[in-house]
Amino acid sequence: MTTPTLGTPLSPTATRVMLLGAGELGKEVLIALQRLGVETIAVDRYENAPGQQVAHHARTIAMSDPAALRTLIETEKPMVVVPEIEAIATPMLEELEARGVVRVIPTARAARLTMDREGIRRLAAETLKLPTSPYKFCDSLDELQAAIDGGIGYPCIVKPVMSSSGKGQSKIDGPADVKKAWDYAMAGGRVSHGRVIVEGFIDFDYEITQLTVRAVGADGLVETHFCEPIGHIQVSGDYVESWQPHPMASKALQRSREIAKAVTDNLGGQGIFGVELFVKGDEVWFSEVSPRPHDTGMVTMCTQWQNEFELHARAILGLPVNTALKSPGASAVVYGGVEGKGVVFDGVAEALRVPNTDVRLFGKPESFTKRRMGVALAFDADVETARTRAKEAAGKIKPRLP
Repeated sequence: MTTPTLGTPLSPTATRVMLLGAGELGKEVLIALQRLGVETIAVDRYENAPGQQVAHHARTIAMSDPAALRTLIETEKPMVVVPEIEAIATPMLEELEARGVVRVIPTARAARLTMDREGIRRLAAETLKLPTSPYKFCDSLDELQAAIDGGIGYPCIVKPVMSSSGKGQSKIDGPADVKKAWDYAMAGGRVSHGRVIVEGFIDFDYEITQLTVRAVGADGLVETHFCEPIGHIQVSGDYVESWQPHPMASKALQRSREIAKAVTDNLGGQGIFGVELFVKGDEVWFSEVSPRPHDTGMVTMCTQWQNEFELHARAILGLPVNTALKSPGASAVVYGGVEGKGVVFDGVAEALRVPNTDVRLFGKPESFTKRRMGVALAFDADVETARTRAKEAAGKIKPRLP
């Protein structure tokens, strides 16, 4: 086995890692990498993204532009490229990986399959034969209506095939909602190619994120590690609250991990995956997977000895990982509440006076009413107490225009 060697940043020996996407999740990965002496390059589509504020180098390009992406990677010469968002020219990543220009995390194929909901849903349901909700892909409003009438039924969920943080996602309760849901999906998709997935509604008891880590073991072979399950609440597909651990029956937990391992084994490579699952009793259905840290996993910043970002950084670099829980805890989102640039935050001191809490403000240069601008964290021996305190702390933080 080859022991990983780490260099010195900004020197000829530097270990250079490029992140494609430098939002709040990428920012924490960059910090974790820098603590291990890695030279970091943060790439985003807009200037002064959160991760660009902490990286050694900041670059701004349209990552969905294949030529721009190739030029950047060939110029910067990173050893590893880490996709942190979906809207990337993944065929170019596959080409560069095949030519041996760069290693892609977890793999370029995984980045391509998970960049939109179609690739990963077909892999899970049709190739791996995992249980999922019934679904259809539709290219027009008429196809959407036909899919619903032809068996999907009401209620159902409509999502763009490519979007992030629940954008463009809505629930349809009856015929009057169909056009509105289609229009919302078209507005919320990352790439406006007019394609959606419509899913039959599963009457689940709860949904979890099963963080799954593929990391190199002492024998040089990749091993799979699991974090404790994360429970979460989503509104219109966007996470607003999460907690860890979520209590689960042993059979459901075992099944969740079997499904997570089947998906991540197929995707391959190294790094952390956020596997979203629906659970009812002992039954488990696959929903989605992200080959990167997950927004609901921000709770691990107060619950695990190595949070999801540190786990990702270590796995990327071929280092050992530890998924052990430190304390039960919870997270709650701080929304922008206002529209504008350069907002200020009142109430941070009051939030931090809530017992056992912490706060992360992401530093996004522009606020939107429902944009995630920060997160409150709370730990406690009791998950319900932690949830109450995280929400209380988040509620005390008030973004406003200066």
